[in-house]
Amino acid sequence: MARSRSVGAEIVSSYTGAPRLAVPGSHSALQLLRGARDEGVEAVLVATRRQYEAIYSRFEWLYSRAVLLESWSDFTEKRTLEKLRELNAVLVPHASLIEYVGADKLVGLELPILGNRYLLEIEASWDRKITLLASAGIETPRIYRSPGEATTPVIVKLPGAKGGRGYRAATPETLPRVLEELRQLGYSPEEVTVQELLIGVRLYVHYFASRVMDRVELISMDHRLESNIDGLSRLPPMLAAQLNLEPTFTVVANQPIVARESLLAKILDYGDRFAAAVEKETGHPMIGPFSLEGVVTDKLEYKVFEFSGRIVAGTNVYMGQPAPYGSLYWETPMYMGRRIARELRLAWERGLLEKIVT
Repeated sequence: MARSRSVGAEIVSSYTGAPRLAVPGSHSALQLLRGARDEGVEAVLVATRRQYEAIYSRFEWLYSRAVLLESWSDFTEKRTLEKLRELNAVLVPHASLIEYVGADKLVGLELPILGNRYLLEIEASWDRKITLLASAGIETPRIYRSPGEATTPVIVKLPGAKGGRGYRAATPETLPRVLEELRQLGYSPEEVTVQELLIGVRLYVHYFASRVMDRVELISMDHRLESNIDGLSRLPPMLAAQLNLEPTFTVVANQPIVARESLLAKILDYGDRFAAAVEKETGHPMIGPFSLEGVVTDKLEYKVFEFSGRIVAGTNVYMGQPAPYGSLYWETPMYMGRRIARELRLAWERGLLEKIVT
């Protein structure tokens, strides 16, 4: 795909002062605000009044400006975008913003985005997401296109950035019933993805694709706690069987984790492969944070079941702390929120701002 100048590059070329990090409320906002403060970059909080009063009014020293909305539908309105451009804002998208606003609207947003905005559209489609991973040469679990194809236990996933909410586990025998229940809830068969359920250790790997340093950096990893499957795993098997509860996968919390060092060769290679595939597919380089999310089997195979083309909430576990791998690249302790702010600061200082936005 031929590369054209992005919307964001056009806008930042008109900025005359130092850029400010625009941080949407929710998800990883506190980490991003803390990272900007640690790096000496001004931050602009964008939040609804309800979010501000409940959470962010308690942390006002982390940001220099706040743009308050009555609802997230106001985010894409002309007056909001004009205000953010007046503040030299560069937006950091995250899953909550994508869910609130929609990937299609963010792709067309007249505001510079730190990251590859065109990847957000791919991330919103399960078919395009798995196709991109496969084109990168990354091992993935099998996708079943019809209930009759399933020969293994499966996980049934819903569209959008829902943090696992509504996902279902099923056997080949129970899959038709689960799909029918979702159809009655309004999900068509085309919206639902049926994926092989992998057994192993879940490993969510956080990377940063730097345009300033011209490299893909491994920053950290996390493990996610999901309700109610993690609660069920703590019960004695006989009691769990008696309760007969269907496992659910709503992400509630995150835990820090490191992989055994022999796995790092594949993990590092996957990050490079993914970045190259993104550039080939979108015509724009991979920029900033992304995550590969998968399972390591007992044979030490790392199979990636999905990706996130932006910051993930699992990076919050290292907020203000040195991330195990990210700090290897820098003399100062590094975590994802600070790494994002550092890229913005270095790009501004070196006249490379147009390279880190789309």
